Amino acid sequence: MRIGLTGRPTTTEELVEQAKAAEADGFSSVWYDSTVLGDPLTAMAIAGRETSTIELGTAVLQTYPCHPLLQANRAAAAAEAMGRPGLLLGLDPSHEPVASGMYGLSYDHPGRNNEEYLRILTGLLRSKSVTFEGTDRTARGARVPARQPVPVLLAAPGPRLLRVAGELADGAVLFMASARAIETHAAPRLRAAASAVGRPVPRIVAGVPVAVHDDIAEARAATAETAMICEGLPNYRRIMEIGGAHSEADAAILGDENSVTRQLQSLLDAGATDIQVFTVPVGPDHRQSRRRTRELLASLTS
Repeated sequence: MRIGLTGRPTTTEELVEQAKAAEADGFSSVWYDSTVLGDPLTAMAIAGRETSTIELGTAVLQTYPCHPLLQANRAAAAAEAMGRPGLLLGLDPSHEPVASGMYGLSYDHPGRNNEEYLRILTGLLRSKSVTFEGTDRTARGARVPARQPVPVLLAAPGPRLLRVAGELADGAVLFMASARAIETHAAPRLRAAASAVGRPVPRIVAGVPVAVHDDIAEARAATAETAMICEGLPNYRRIMEIGGAHSEADAAILGDENSVTRQLQSLLDAGATDIQVFTVPVGPDHRQSRRRTRELLASLTS
């Protein structure tokens, strides 16, 4: 299994050590959200020089507050500093409370905005000169010196962004998508969009909370306690409901070693290519529960 971990370091040194440990344990990737160290790209580049094969990805950086030309330059610079292939650029249109409430930007057309964004960004990262006059996004004669490949993955819960991911990106990041949501909703749309323009089958990174624990009720309660704000955001709620989940506890993968292994395999059988794990701390001894979960996950990567 291609299993990646979610990194939550508080210092650059900790990020580097987490990446080195994950590589040593056989994990395929580590993923960082936009709040890590204020901006994870610089620390990821440093960690990339201290590792050899593990992929380091953003899951996810926001598109709205950063022009695609600037985003492409940032990613290309981090990949060049990393000195090897392995940087993955996961992007997300974010949510109305952030784009509008925090940044004061219009969130009236997120699908259109991000389609235009990807047309500019992916062209630049593929070393093309880009001139694009959009309704929301514009770039004129732009070019980025991309010396290392930077695959782009788009958070794509709905049909339009799944089409955009299939046509333009290298895959999709799906947070809280169950096997059913992947099999019936995401994978067919991604593959159809990619096939229509003659592109390779896209990657699907399934992000999911995981806890290896014998008491399911206790694990569900812990998942609810550590839940993010997904249930109140339409983009996440949509993908959860498509998969038959009404909460993060419903979408989480919980149980003993055999049960968790079967549930993880079901994501791959449904069409996921990679799994991004959010380890849920359960019980009074959180370190023991996380260690048990990590040991199982590490065993499944070999």
